[in-house]
Amino acid sequence: MANALPYDTELEPVDEGEEKPGILAMERYWRQAVNSRVWIAAILAAGLVLGLLVTLLSTPLYQSTAVIEISRVSSNVTNIDQTEIEELQADEQYFQTQYELLGSRFLAEAVVDAGNLTASEEFRNAFAGDPDVPLKRNEAVKILLENVSIQPVRMSNLVNVNFSSPNRALSSDIANLWAEQFLAANYEKRFGANIDARRYLRDQIAELRERLAQSEKELVDYANANQIVIIDAASSSNDDSSSSTARSLIGDSLTTLNAALAQATAKRIAAQSALQARSTSNETRSASSQLQNALAAAEAKLASLQANFGPDYPEVQAARSEVEAMREAISSSRGRDMSALEAAYRQARGEESALQAQVQQIQDRFLSQQGGGIQYGILKREVDTNRQLYDALLQRSKELEAAGAGKNNMTLVQPALPAEEPYRPSLILNLALSLLAAGAVAAAFVFLRETMDQTVRDPNDVQRLLGVPTLGLIPRVNENDILEELHRRSSELSEAYVAVRSNISFLTPSGAPKSLMLTSTRPNEGKSLTSVAICRSFAQLGKRTLLIDADLRNTALADFLGKQATADTGLSSLLAGRGESLSHVIPIEEHGFDLIPSGATPPNPADLLASDALARLIREFEQSYDFILVDGPPVLGLADALEISTAVEGAIYVIESNDVKIRAIDNALRRLRSANAKIYGAIVTKLDARNSAYGYGYGYGYGYGYGDSDRETNAPAS
Repeated sequence: MANALPYDTELEPVDEGEEKPGILAMERYWRQAVNSRVWIAAILAAGLVLGLLVTLLSTPLYQSTAVIEISRVSSNVTNIDQTEIEELQADEQYFQTQYELLGSRFLAEAVVDAGNLTASEEFRNAFAGDPDVPLKRNEAVKILLENVSIQPVRMSNLVNVNFSSPNRALSSDIANLWAEQFLAANYEKRFGANIDARRYLRDQIAELRERLAQSEKELVDYANANQIVIIDAASSSNDDSSSSTARSLIGDSLTTLNAALAQATAKRIAAQSALQARSTSNETRSASSQLQNALAAAEAKLASLQANFGPDYPEVQAARSEVEAMREAISSSRGRDMSALEAAYRQARGEESALQAQVQQIQDRFLSQQGGGIQYGILKREVDTNRQLYDALLQRSKELEAAGAGKNNMTLVQPALPAEEPYRPSLILNLALSLLAAGAVAAAFVFLRETMDQTVRDPNDVQRLLGVPTLGLIPRVNENDILEELHRRSSELSEAYVAVRSNISFLTPSGAPKSLMLTSTRPNEGKSLTSVAICRSFAQLGKRTLLIDADLRNTALADFLGKQATADTGLSSLLAGRGESLSHVIPIEEHGFDLIPSGATPPNPADLLASDALARLIREFEQSYDFILVDGPPVLGLADALEISTAVEGAIYVIESNDVKIRAIDNALRRLRSANAKIYGAIVTKLDARNSAYGYGYGYGYGYGYGDSDRETNAPAS
């Protein structure tokens, strides 16, 4: 049986296997394109017609081309070397600048003035609406800019100047005039640039002169403020570099004092050593030896006299006096030597101390100037840099003074000639472009239609997107033919509901559930017809079937069956506890099942359904009936369907194709699942020709041998 389901219907969304989402999307767009094939054909046809009309109604245009060669000229007036990348960037910038100048308003104004186009009758006849009305200069410039095009030739220095007009001779004349004016303007700019360059260099030289004077003043002021005196400067140079050093007055003084201090220290050490060794000079040692020898001789003489004459002998006394005098002389000589050594030591030490004090003072000043020397060096280098730049620009200025005019770096390679045939409009090109544009519009139409249409087109989307098995597919029929189609067993409508009944019979191992609720997202999705058709199909199998209209807010089911309840009968009265349950049952003989209508509309339907009365009522009717179907209200915006779902074994969801948004259906299903409702599956209703690309709709057949698969029925949509 078609669409037969396994017993466990709590399924997850279909796994597409190896089929990628991109392939699925392309398939959906293709199906949408098939459904929209009439619109696509109309769009393509309209595009071709539009292209043909544009071609026939367009004025023929003739285009002439003048070719100019542009050579790169170095304008590095400062003689500063550039890297290769910078040169490439400069070349690209130069050529792009020339292309912009070729299409500039400035050049268009020059062409208008040079060709006197405002007074040209030929130009006015070609472009002006009224040839007798003179053109204004701005209007002529605008016309030129609209009809000229600049086209650089790739991988070359050539550029094409194209001009289009209805007059072939006028096109060639203006193209040549445009090229001539550009070459003339470039020549004037090229060799008038020397004046600008000299003016620029004069400004730069004056600025650098002021900067050099300012930097020199800052250097001198800083040296004066910090008492930095430069007494000598020396420079040394090699092949690729130069350096300069300078000696300050304090540095030289410190060097000299350090040398003198070293000498004084050596002198003091020598004096101290002599004093400690109690030594004398050579002359002093010689005089002392003579006195000692004389003293020894006198003492020997005295001893000899004393031995011969006695102590009182006059010669002995004279000799004794001579010995004592010599001894005093020797003692006096030794005292004078020690005094001289001490005086020399004190003098050397004094000189050393004085020099140390001076060296310390000069050293303190030198150290205080070392930090300032860094800033002095920075200022000195700035002075040197400014002087070098000043000398370089001054030299370049002298070179430019001697430079004169030369050859233009741009030439007219090929003058424009009158075109033999118009280049526009082109019928083939216009038809191709219009067909391409129409194809793009058609593709956008299909894309937007598929993207914005979030309804159920392909019934497989119910399983793939919503995770709900499909229990049946119901075709759309004319409202006036519903009952006739339902009674005719060979009709597609009747066969579709037979398939639904068969799928419901396989929902559980024991067959169809005893009680089911039928609900939908919103009204008018075919829920009432579906409930009647399912009950009718079960009744045809001999099943005792009961249909309960639980939509207490709407009497659509009773209106469809023509069985209105009285004021005291119906589901609302039963739930309120009025009357016996069987007394509210109305037999529907033409369909073979029983009906409990909704009854009078209560003021509080949700509260009435929220009680356990409905569940008790269904359990009671299950004792008498084989199958009970509850026609519930829509889900969104109401709580009635959620309350009913707790009283039945499960629910079947009715979805109208091509109308209800998938997001709304998904939200409704989420609400049912949040109420712990068991959703067995969905029935897709009102399938029509729009679903034929997916294999559904009229003529899809069920394969029972009725020949329906080969029949095409164009029934109106309900």
